[in-house]
Amino acid sequence: MKFSVLSHHLIWVLILPIALVLASCNLFAAPQPEPGLSVTDAYQTVEARLTEAIALTPQTTSTIPTEQTNIETPATATPPADPTPTPTLPQQVSPSPTPLCDHAAPGSPIDVTIPDDSLIETTQDFTKTWRLQNIGVCTWDETYSLVWFSGDQMGAPPSIPLTGTVPPGAVIDVSVDMLAPDETGIYQSHWKLRNPAGVLFGIGPNADSSFWVRIEVIEPISTSPSPTPTGTPTPTPTATVGAHVSGSVSLTLDDRLDLDTLQVNSGSGEDVMIVSEEQVHLLQPLGSALLALFGNGQPSLQECQELPLSANPLALEDLNTGLYVCYRTNIALPGWARVLVYTSEPFSLDLEIYTWAIP
Repeated sequence: MKFSVLSHHLIWVLILPIALVLASCNLFAAPQPEPGLSVTDAYQTVEARLTEAIALTPQTTSTIPTEQTNIETPATATPPADPTPTPTLPQQVSPSPTPLCDHAAPGSPIDVTIPDDSLIETTQDFTKTWRLQNIGVCTWDETYSLVWFSGDQMGAPPSIPLTGTVPPGAVIDVSVDMLAPDETGIYQSHWKLRNPAGVLFGIGPNADSSFWVRIEVIEPISTSPSPTPTGTPTPTPTATVGAHVSGSVSLTLDDRLDLDTLQVNSGSGEDVMIVSEEQVHLLQPLGSALLALFGNGQPSLQECQELPLSANPLALEDLNTGLYVCYRTNIALPGWARVLVYTSEPFSLDLEIYTWAIP
């Protein structure tokens, strides 16, 4: 009995591997069409068997790379932006002014002799010397001249050639011989330089300002007065009013003139202005200044003081050459102006000015 059981198990051990091999061979063997099946049925049977085989085959997942694989590159760390960035302002570059060819500047000092308001006796000779520096880019030489520009000429020549050579940056002293007037008062003479082309230039930012000499002319001081006889009354001298300022000026349209100093466009103390209204040129009083047409013949102090003056402008077209105008300045000084030259196209007006120096 024991042998039979052992034999039975041994037989299955031998048969089972053979059965498995045969089964596997039958699994992959092409199915044989059953008798009576059509070709279509046979193919369907094969398809069904293949489907069963695929179902029994373990599924493996494989990754098939595509032609282009996107490779992510780690981003470079960027520092955080400043939440309140400071704007960068454009650099301001100040343009350098173009230096002038001819330009003078006051020396140190400018008044080498006869400072302003020096006391000079009547008919006394004196020499005025200014110190000037060449701050232009052109060299001055003997073709340049010192010229009288406006105001009281006081016996001086109209022009004096410079001596020597004055390169840019150099300093020169220029002098002119003058004669004090024979009447007491304040006198002022304005001067400029002139280049070989005849162009006037001077001091100031634009080289268009004149330099001047201003003196106060007084009576001669007597050193040995004559004794007065006993019992003889001393006569009271008659006061003679001299000139506060006198000279000639040239004006163009919109120019302003100070009749107390003969300064043109000084910016303060101006008494009259040249204006144009409806193609008519007018001499317009400014501030408290007053005007009146006098006529031919030089007026006296009394005549100008007695003439009715007005703040109304005078039409220059009505002023012929040689006519006189009486005026009172902003500081209440009387005077007269005489028309020397008047042209309308282009406009220009030359006047002779005399302002009395009254208390």
